[in-house]
Amino acid sequence: MRDRGEEQAMRAAIAASEQVRGTTSPNPPVGCVVLGPGGEVVGVGATRPPGGPHAEVVALRAAGERARGGTAVVTLEPCAHTGRTPPCTDALVAAGIKRVVHAASDPNPLASGGAEVLRAAGVEVRGGLLADEVAAGPLRAWLHFARTGRPHVTWKYAASLDGRSAAADGTSKWISSAESRAEVHRVRARVDAVLAGTGTVRADDPHLTARAPDGALLDRQPLRVVVGDSEVPATAKVFDDAATTVQLPGGDPRAALAALAERGVVDVLLEGGPRLAGAFLAARCVDRVLAYVAPVLLGAGPAALGEAGVGSISQAWRLQIEETTMSGPDVRISAVPQER
Repeated sequence: MRDRGEEQAMRAAIAASEQVRGTTSPNPPVGCVVLGPGGEVVGVGATRPPGGPHAEVVALRAAGERARGGTAVVTLEPCAHTGRTPPCTDALVAAGIKRVVHAASDPNPLASGGAEVLRAAGVEVRGGLLADEVAAGPLRAWLHFARTGRPHVTWKYAASLDGRSAAADGTSKWISSAESRAEVHRVRARVDAVLAGTGTVRADDPHLTARAPDGALLDRQPLRVVVGDSEVPATAKVFDDAATTVQLPGGDPRAALAALAERGVVDVLLEGGPRLAGAFLAARCVDRVLAYVAPVLLGAGPAALGEAGVGSISQAWRLQIEETTMSGPDVRISAVPQER
């Protein structure tokens, strides 16, 4: 039977981890809630930027002596290795924590094994609480990166109800609503990198920055990545001083993602045009689709997706819908590709 207090604490830990998503890479954005012996919340913490303390240490510092005899509820199994910081397992034992409840097990072989270390020290450990919610939430990209060594890629696009990304004359401002565009800027502020192809940069001249509705830059900006061999004017907006930009030659999605992994990039938002999106799908490098479908009919114009390695209906990319919600007048769909 689930402990409702621990379940509520895990949801609070998820919320804490969401607040730091995009600031911790290549480390995971973990959240932790410390409950006192009576079940009351005595400390809340989330992972700080690389080199800073992990979520458990932040929460334990907030709790102080009130943590002794209590429970730590954490979104990821506490680490048992020494990296830039000491093991979180040591901090939990030293603080007198008697019970640890975690959601996801750590797939990183260098850091895993924390549960066993804690049990050996006499701490009761329970795993798997709200694991699915955590795996689909702030830890999604990092868990993928830890398991595969490749950054997690979300393909974001906006299209008309009949699947067009622009009108017949090439105009595309604005298919989606102001509400959807504002949401996309908030998404950009929580990922490590925003990626587009040279064709999109030349045709649309996007900033690829994260901005508020009034146009002001948000506090956190993603790395801007331009992929392709076509020449891009030095005056392109993607090269302004609002954020760092890197250019990656060639059109191989896996090579581009490998280069980004070496830079510590874990979470990528793909915003390229239909050809680049198709190339990433064909290379099996799309891990999530985030679609904004507007109640607009165009009848002609470029499709949202280009060639994607589909020659017949049997080869179609089948998706599992995770969530369908409204974004202003638009329908926002989050889906993940099924095995093919």
